[in-house]
Amino acid sequence: MLSGTPGMLLENKVAVVSGAGPGLGRAVAKLFAREGAAVVLAARNAQRLEELGREIAQEGGRAAVHAADITRPEDCERLVRFALDRFGRIDVLVQNAFASAPYDLAEEANLDDWRRIFDVNFFGTLRLCQAVIPSMKRSGGGSIVMVNTMSIRIVEPRFGGYASSKSALLTAARTLAKELGPYGIRVNSVVPGYIWGPALERFFAAVAQQRGCDPREVYDEVAARTALGRIPTSEEVAEAVLFFASDRSRAITGQALDVNAGHFFH
Repeated sequence: MLSGTPGMLLENKVAVVSGAGPGLGRAVAKLFAREGAAVVLAARNAQRLEELGREIAQEGGRAAVHAADITRPEDCERLVRFALDRFGRIDVLVQNAFASAPYDLAEEANLDDWRRIFDVNFFGTLRLCQAVIPSMKRSGGGSIVMVNTMSIRIVEPRFGGYASSKSALLTAARTLAKELGPYGIRVNSVVPGYIWGPALERFFAAVAQQRGCDPREVYDEVAARTALGRIPTSEEVAEAVLFFASDRSRAITGQALDVNAGHFFH
């Protein structure tokens, strides 16, 4: 029997989080645990998962870890069976696993590289959805949250494979929302822009080194493009994921919420 503190947004819920490594996946997993969910952490790197699982347990949360590669159908099935065996049901699925590199001009790109990106961001994500949906139908509903990207809004050179795969995912998410609505399953997308955290900090440091300037100048340059004058943190983007996962959004499906501090208005 699951239990949680009254008033928690995910009290007595079970959530599977793919791509639960560093950055946003980690922030989502920790926030969900604090909000009362039992969290199943999934990613390819077992060591990182174990470390995150221990961290959540030390903070009083409930987490189980299962290494999985969502491009492998058998891994998706095993992950779902693991979650159901451990906690009995799946109420929330957060699709955060992604691939983005290599970054080549479309006219020169090796399309096998694009296929590999699509295999994670589009086909792998849909495989995991297909594996989870039957259990959500049996439970009478659920919430699927796709983590998308501002690259589908602002076209940049060399991001064609990544942006194209995520654009396809947005359409698939809306299709799933329409098809699964009668079963009480909601499907929504969170569309972050830049996310401030260790990965972006390292990237800005590398850019600053190339330019011969302070990393803060790079940050300020990017932040100046936003209405709020700053870059959202992983924790702030995770709050938007939490909203779609929780019953606070129980009347919302098929939507895409941009979380970018006003970098882009859609």
